[in-house]
Amino acid sequence: MSGHWEAKEKTFLITGGASGLGAQYAETFLKLGAKKVAVLDIAEAVGEKFVSSLNETYPGKAIFVKCDVGNEDNVSGAFEKVLSDFQRIDVIINNAGIMSDAPQLWRKACDVNWQGLVSFTTKGVEHMRTDKGGAGGTIINIASTAALYKFKTMPIYCGSKMAVLHFSQTLAEPPFFDRTGVRVLTICFGPTATPLMENLNDRAIDMDLAKDFYARTSVNPQTVESAVNAFVTMFEEGACGSIWLSVNNKPVLDITDRIQNVFKDFAKLITN
Repeated sequence: MSGHWEAKEKTFLITGGASGLGAQYAETFLKLGAKKVAVLDIAEAVGEKFVSSLNETYPGKAIFVKCDVGNEDNVSGAFEKVLSDFQRIDVIINNAGIMSDAPQLWRKACDVNWQGLVSFTTKGVEHMRTDKGGAGGTIINIASTAALYKFKTMPIYCGSKMAVLHFSQTLAEPPFFDRTGVRVLTICFGPTATPLMENLNDRAIDMDLAKDFYARTSVNPQTVESAVNAFVTMFEEGACGSIWLSVNNKPVLDITDRIQNVFKDFAKLITN
């Protein structure tokens, strides 16, 4: 299953959508003809202001819903609010994330990066699935190159993003799409010029280690424009279960076969 998918007349739910890449997705898909966009974020003032600006250009097409993705009651309430307003959700973008292994934040980060994403995904599948009367749809889960590479300053963050990748590819195993009509996509972004790249020392598991590591390691983030272009290409062309890589301002790369081959090798070791 692959081909050309369009945003036109589709409804979108975007977590972490008030700023950064999430805000860029909202604006980009409205430009591409989306019917409605729901921006979910914990930053209420920022979200309200952003949605107001969207509605100046696209009247009545955007709503803001305050949501802490790390809180299950918030997730359930926000999902039902969007469903009530839109009647149907066609695309869910699980973009909300916290990149921090700091002692006071790592547990909350895991709740947002992992459990909140799982909750929105499972709710989306139940709503969209054609074998239970739904209209089908697309769920996009944001992983990271942290799922593919050992960033020793942030092992907890790496673990959460590997969980996202493996959850998404396992959920999407055939005949998932044939049964449900739900397309699950995963994208791994490399460092990108957003606020997530600021104050990295303060967000490491070990600040002394981080100071030494970043003093010797140059980080050259790709542009937001490059990341968004990659995301749109994946949305328009990606097959269910596919995994994509966006790094260094290069064209987006479908890395599904490479990932699948690694797991096939492991499967041989386990089953033989």
